[in-house]
Amino acid sequence: MHLAVYLPLFFPLLAGPAARPLADRLEPRLATWVLTTACVVLAAGSTTVLGLLALAGLVRIPRIARLADLSPAVLGRDDPAWLPVTAPAAVLLLTVTVVASRFLVRRVRAVCAAVLESACFPGQDPLVVMEESAADAFAMPGLPGRIVVSTGMLATLDETERAILFAHERAHLRAHHYLFAAAAQLAATANPLVRPLAAQVSYTVERWADEAAAGTTGDRRRVAVTVGKAALATRRSGGRRRLPAAALGLLGRRGAERRTDGDRTGLDKAGPVPRRVAALLSPAPTGGKWRAMVTAAYLTAAVLCTVEAAQDLHEVLERARGG
Repeated sequence: MHLAVYLPLFFPLLAGPAARPLADRLEPRLATWVLTTACVVLAAGSTTVLGLLALAGLVRIPRIARLADLSPAVLGRDDPAWLPVTAPAAVLLLTVTVVASRFLVRRVRAVCAAVLESACFPGQDPLVVMEESAADAFAMPGLPGRIVVSTGMLATLDETERAILFAHERAHLRAHHYLFAAAAQLAATANPLVRPLAAQVSYTVERWADEAAAGTTGDRRRVAVTVGKAALATRRSGGRRRLPAAALGLLGRRGAERRTDGDRTGLDKAGPVPRRVAALLSPAPTGGKWRAMVTAAYLTAAVLCTVEAAQDLHEVLERARGG
């Protein structure tokens, strides 16, 4: 294994700055697919490389090499991997495996709990109204999926705005947006360097639902007003309750609006809700496909580097077995 084995570790770092431009300039559905795929591919590639480095170090241990019928002399000559790299890689791999597994188990439990809770609501009507003064609304996956909305939110919106709210939440259920969010979050758990990409997936699934609502009602401006009105109502009513882990709401996940860029201002540094409102007040995005193609080429390069590293190690092990 040579340079190719280390390159996939750097691909996520270089991809981070492209996350927000992709989210803003691609059509939301395409952006969601591109960003989610990027999260999964880059995290899987870096994790695979950690496994290759850990294995390369493991077989250099004489006792293990003898058990595997490998020649330590050939391994030492043909494999440039060395202990100061392979040992930390093994520790990181173990950490990633434990942390990602715990997240996966928690998320599966959350989805199962959401499905069970949805099934426990009476009747088959997807709309569930909570007697609660705080303004809130979210979609819960299930059979059937449910749109949960508080009386406080219903009192805030007029009839047209309620229809927009329901169309937005139906889009979450119909397109299974919680799966995109879960995949991106799992990837970010495995490799924190893809967190900028995963954060934008949380934004683009909301934009996807916004555009679906705009397509249903035919009034982008009214959808923008509804999003802004719901955000103000939620803030004035004392904040959101904690959403179920598998749920998606009109305002996105709790805490998604938090600013992380200090005192900088302007739309380019705005939170998700102002960005969504601004996007709805602009023409529907249709371009940017060349950015998706460049991203696809970048991900292909990451995959090829990972495959090359795996093939290099395989060839070294074959020579060591023959030696």
